[in-house]
Amino acid sequence: MVNLRGMQVEACMIDLDGTLVDTMGDFDAVVTLMLHDLGLPALGRVPLEGMVGKGSEHLIECVLTRQLKMVSKADVKPSEAQLKQAWDIYQAHYKRVNGQASAVYPGVVEGLKGLVEKGLPLACLTNKPQDLAKSLLKQKGLSEFFSLIFGGDSFERKKPDPLPLVKTCEALGFAPHQVLMVGDSGNDAQAAQAAGCKVVLLSYGYNHGQPIRTVAADHHLDSLAEILL
Repeated sequence: MVNLRGMQVEACMIDLDGTLVDTMGDFDAVVTLMLHDLGLPALGRVPLEGMVGKGSEHLIECVLTRQLKMVSKADVKPSEAQLKQAWDIYQAHYKRVNGQASAVYPGVVEGLKGLVEKGLPLACLTNKPQDLAKSLLKQKGLSEFFSLIFGGDSFERKKPDPLPLVKTCEALGFAPHQVLMVGDSGNDAQAAQAAGCKVVLLSYGYNHGQPIRTVAADHHLDSLAEILL
């Protein structure tokens, strides 16, 4: 068992987007391409930041709902056919763009190295599709730190549901109370608290445009490297 800032833990689960890697540039590029292909107006990065974090399906639905309303001047819900078309376009563009407009946050490599040196097994647990998550981590030189990588399509439900955390704890071989979740949003905190895990939130992520320090957590840090102090 390892002491991290007063927390006794056996393993760590770490989010990806907004926690390890700043991927907002990738999201912005892909959404812009998707909307162009659908004949809808561009969205812009600021409103997009409030939509990221609950999985691709949620993001696409939010984007389409907003842009259809802009075009029609009325509350119009996207149809299942529109969502399916947008999903296919989005996934095709993301596979090509993935990693091109993203960067590893300062302190991440130092933090991951320190956690591994302490003997903690690490799992990356993200709502990004697993194949895209694995590709991104490999591109950025981070995949070597993780014994497990799970995505939003790895389990029946996504964060903020606790199921992915519970299943990841099982895969790591520890009970939830022995495992730390590190993330950047209320999704991560809600899932961790429901699963019975400790949680640390990093201040620089997305959190749907809301101040992260208003979200209850065991610690709020400005860098992953600070977890070692």
